[in-house]
Amino acid sequence: MVLSINELAKTLSVPGIRQFSNQLIHFPDAVNLTIGQPDFPTPEAVKSAGIEAVMNNKTGYSHNAGLLELRQAVSSYFQDKYGFSYNPETEIVITNGASEAIDSVFRTILTPGDEVILPTPLYLGYEPIIELCGGKVVYLDTTDTDFRPSPERLASLITPNTKAVLFNFPSNPTGVTIEKALMDDLVAVLEKNNVFVLSDEIYSENTFSGPHISFAQYASLRDRLFLLHGLSKSHSMTGWRIGYALGPANYMEHVLKVHLYNSVCASLPSQYAAIKALNDCRQTPVEMNYEYIRRRDFVYSRLVEMGLDVVKPNGAFYIFPSIKKYGLNSYSFATKLLNEAGVAAVPGSAFSTYGEGYLRISYAYAMPVLEKGMDRLESFLQTL
Repeated sequence: MVLSINELAKTLSVPGIRQFSNQLIHFPDAVNLTIGQPDFPTPEAVKSAGIEAVMNNKTGYSHNAGLLELRQAVSSYFQDKYGFSYNPETEIVITNGASEAIDSVFRTILTPGDEVILPTPLYLGYEPIIELCGGKVVYLDTTDTDFRPSPERLASLITPNTKAVLFNFPSNPTGVTIEKALMDDLVAVLEKNNVFVLSDEIYSENTFSGPHISFAQYASLRDRLFLLHGLSKSHSMTGWRIGYALGPANYMEHVLKVHLYNSVCASLPSQYAAIKALNDCRQTPVEMNYEYIRRRDFVYSRLVEMGLDVVKPNGAFYIFPSIKKYGLNSYSFATKLLNEAGVAAVPGSAFSTYGEGYLRISYAYAMPVLEKGMDRLESFLQTL
């Protein structure tokens, strides 16, 4: 007899990003533009701090919430850069990447039947967690508003069943940011409704013009806001798996319990490396952004020259051109692009049904790779 498992787990599928990147083993000469991972090395000082921790046998458990010294570094970073503070003893939990922070918060606040509003197209890691918690996703379509959420549309979607609204800006997959005027209007809607606000700002340090505006800068939301963040993108530390959740103490005490039963604590050597990153390597994102801007401008200009309709991103390292005029769905387009032109990109449908008709291109790759990829894409488009 075959034992039964959680039916919700059966509904999960391999993310579209991985579906295409995993195929590359069969296309050794393909240009890979799928993964959102910085191609810069982790800063030398950060690597040295991690190595030193290992050599000094700092390889055991930490406090479940993470080293107090690291939580203090997180608190100081946001205070110094954005002007808001969180209590390192009661309002910050260090997690295994921002992904675990997202998981821990959702599993803390959601009960079956709760609705979560997600602006879309969106990162594909949120919906499965919500559904595993028994929640229901409600999409806020941004495809006709240059990928920026409409406050009026947000207000229309909030119901008595709405438990939370999640934002991810700068956005994966569009690279779009929210300017202060729009943020003010969104906050005005949220202030009138008793819902949790989750803000995934993992790309905040990869904002290219003007300051990043954080939802945590609005005092009126702080009693029900969770800020989700980490070092993967800002300091090229994806494999170190350091993230953090920040929120009100009365809720974070429960987030901490969910986190500790999941993973006990984040890797101790990684925590020591993270202290170094936050305290002494604050210029690292700025230095990487110079190159990201150069890459963004190159890819954007090439896509425009190819005649593609595309919104110029102002953050992260993704661009999301429309391919609707070619009459192929995005999965077929991406498959054909890989098979015939040797370019791997992610179909927009991987980012919800509202991403259909688009293609996500990551420019977190060196210029020679991007040049080859754009040349191949241009030649491919001429065959359609």
